[in-house]
Amino acid sequence: MALPSQLTALLSFLILSLFAAPSFCDAQNEGVLNAEIGRLNNQSLLWGPYRPNLYFGVRPRIPQSLATGLLWAKVDNYVQVQDSFRYTCEQNEGMAGYGWDEYDTRKGGVQHIHDAGNMIDITTEFVKIPGGGHGGSWAARIKGEPRDDAPSDLKTTMVLFVTSEGLGEPLEVASGSDETGFEDDVTFVGQSAALGAYKFVVTKGKGDHPTSDHPISPQRDLEKTMVQSLTIPTEHLWQAKQILFQQLKAGVDEIIGEYGADNAPPPWQVYLLANKPSVGNAHLVQKVFEGSFEFDILFSSGSAGKDITSEDLTREIKTTTEAFNDRFADVFAPQAPFNADKYRKFGRSMLSNLAGGIGYFYGHHVVDRSYAPEYEEENEGFWEETAEARARRQEQLEGPYELFSSIPSRPFFPRGFLWDEGFHLLPIADWDIDLTLEIVKSWYNLMDDDGWIAREQILGDEARSKVPPEFQVQYPHYANPPTLYLILEEFTERLQKTNGSQHVGKEEHLSEYPVLESAHVDNPSLGIEYLRSLYPLLRRQFLWFKKTQFGDIKSYDREAYSTKEAYRWRGRSVQHILTSGLDDYPRPQPPHPGELHVDLMSWMGMMARSLAKIADFVGLPEDVQEYNKAIDGISHNLADLHWSESEGCFCDATIDDFEEHTLVCHKGYISLFPFLLGLLQPDDPKLGKLLDLLGDEAELFSPHGIRSLSQKSEFYGTDENYWRSPVWINMNYLAIVQLRNYVLQPGPYSHKAKELYVKLRKNVVETVYQSWEETGFAWEQYNPETGKGQRTQHFTGWTSLVVKIMALDDLSWWTGSHPRDEL
Repeated sequence: MALPSQLTALLSFLILSLFAAPSFCDAQNEGVLNAEIGRLNNQSLLWGPYRPNLYFGVRPRIPQSLATGLLWAKVDNYVQVQDSFRYTCEQNEGMAGYGWDEYDTRKGGVQHIHDAGNMIDITTEFVKIPGGGHGGSWAARIKGEPRDDAPSDLKTTMVLFVTSEGLGEPLEVASGSDETGFEDDVTFVGQSAALGAYKFVVTKGKGDHPTSDHPISPQRDLEKTMVQSLTIPTEHLWQAKQILFQQLKAGVDEIIGEYGADNAPPPWQVYLLANKPSVGNAHLVQKVFEGSFEFDILFSSGSAGKDITSEDLTREIKTTTEAFNDRFADVFAPQAPFNADKYRKFGRSMLSNLAGGIGYFYGHHVVDRSYAPEYEEENEGFWEETAEARARRQEQLEGPYELFSSIPSRPFFPRGFLWDEGFHLLPIADWDIDLTLEIVKSWYNLMDDDGWIAREQILGDEARSKVPPEFQVQYPHYANPPTLYLILEEFTERLQKTNGSQHVGKEEHLSEYPVLESAHVDNPSLGIEYLRSLYPLLRRQFLWFKKTQFGDIKSYDREAYSTKEAYRWRGRSVQHILTSGLDDYPRPQPPHPGELHVDLMSWMGMMARSLAKIADFVGLPEDVQEYNKAIDGISHNLADLHWSESEGCFCDATIDDFEEHTLVCHKGYISLFPFLLGLLQPDDPKLGKLLDLLGDEAELFSPHGIRSLSQKSEFYGTDENYWRSPVWINMNYLAIVQLRNYVLQPGPYSHKAKELYVKLRKNVVETVYQSWEETGFAWEQYNPETGKGQRTQHFTGWTSLVVKIMALDDLSWWTGSHPRDEL
């Protein structure tokens, strides 16, 4: 492959240079290496199915560029065609499951779409082929196979929607057709500033075509490929279905006008576009098949020097599949008791759909920067005041911005979510740490001058089309759990294990076949430089949290070790704290400006711990001291302000009618947060009580995972029941990881932790697997009584953490001695 060979050549040159004169060349060559790794990363990650809201849509991660999207429908009757067209992933569209069975963001993969409603299974095979100076070439193979219940002569129309968003960069159809369509391949040529010159081919493909003896057949030849070229306002290019329906309707009107409704051709011909190829920024490429079929899409970069062929595609699909399966077995091999092949297949699917949910988003978002005084939330009854301030509708569009992100769910949440992202990246980091760092950097590029990042990234009209207006506005005093620090802390620890003080020129860090997936770890100078460049943004964000999400200690004469370490989520209503991520989890009632939230304090402790490690690693001892002081204050104040000895758990706090500090204990995920984020010492008696709560089947422990709220709570299963009973995989993952950590550390609770770890790990994996096997989907949450998946389907965001859970070691053998090193 071209990219590894380029990287090997560069590193070989650097080895010679560094060994020849290391004192002079180190800094210069490290800079060259950093730039070259960055360039090769951009090249290998430029193209992808980065429109994850579509069943299949390819684009580069640059704005206003070439983009494609696939549509299809069963065309055996006149009435149902409009409702049968598939394009955007939808929650209830008659799918018997869909998603990537194998997918590597740098190479490609294979996706299967089981469209029960249209009686067809669609396969999309996608590969990237590096070469040239514009991100390389790519190719896709589209295959259709009628399902078992389909008629043998199933009629299916396939439409590829191809757009060029850049102004003055239209696509042109090369010669090769007559007015009745294209007999062979369809070839487009184009050029843009970012992509250079390129060729785009849709092959003739294989498969039978339906017939018709209607008089219109010479003009609408079912054997041929039809192309309609259009010029559409750029802001409407994302509306492929509407554009297609408009053109189909115009064609139907022509037929009715000429032949009358009683003498219309068969539906598969009525819904065939007339062939009108030209120059334009939007092109509809349509084929109609009977039975099974396949065709290829071939994008050839002009700077690569060679056009991609179908034979190249066949070869690359085979090597990509083999490479993925081999690498999965190396990185994520399931451990006992999940050794069976069915778990490996399951794991490959979960990882692939997580990575296949990575998208590129570009556009403006809606922000209220009025900084209304009500948003300070200082008065009793503040939630009514903030509602009035929001009702003044002082929001404005800001941007445009771009984001490279892994989404929670293709049909329901096809956009970036800040607190979800850290969980998404935990498995991705094991697979490809450099890809992970690209995504982290993309998020921090969104930060404003104060240190705020919008918790939900709804960029552009297409993204906003999936979000109710009341949820589109972002507020710069709203926080979100800083889960990206989970990734940065893990990355820093990996760098420390490779001894980051060594120079990049030392031979042990320059393997003969270096890989881009781990370049920032294999070459620690790159990793250190990454952290050093990111650190000012991390610190700015930490200080923003302390400034905007502080909790009031002094006004209420609270007794606490530290007068500074207390925190309260802003953006609260009576029933929700959406900013916490645990939307409807019970909190103190009524809301009060003197509230303190134990989950937010725990996040701040984790954030300070991560920053202390990073600051130490990049050589900032004064900052380390500051973070350690914060950690010390948080550790003490968790006990002073949030621990209930009588309840045996941590609790939120509020101010009672006598203006006194009081605890409000709703046992559940909130109660466990200091444990979930690793803030308790292994010999802390509070840890023992939390493990008792976690393992109590009458409270939180279920056969399917830890419940979000205790069964004994008066709020269990009530109202929306979003975070009031269901099992969530991200929180269960945190619990499983911490249980494992406490097993392997000497302490009085290691045996209890081991017992819970073994049971919980098995319960969670089996629950997600069984539901996936039954429904074809991963789900947003799981019913604690039945284990059934519920709410959003195809929730392959943090539910994919099950891949890491399966890969954790089986500790059923453990007896209290010879602990293993952490995986």
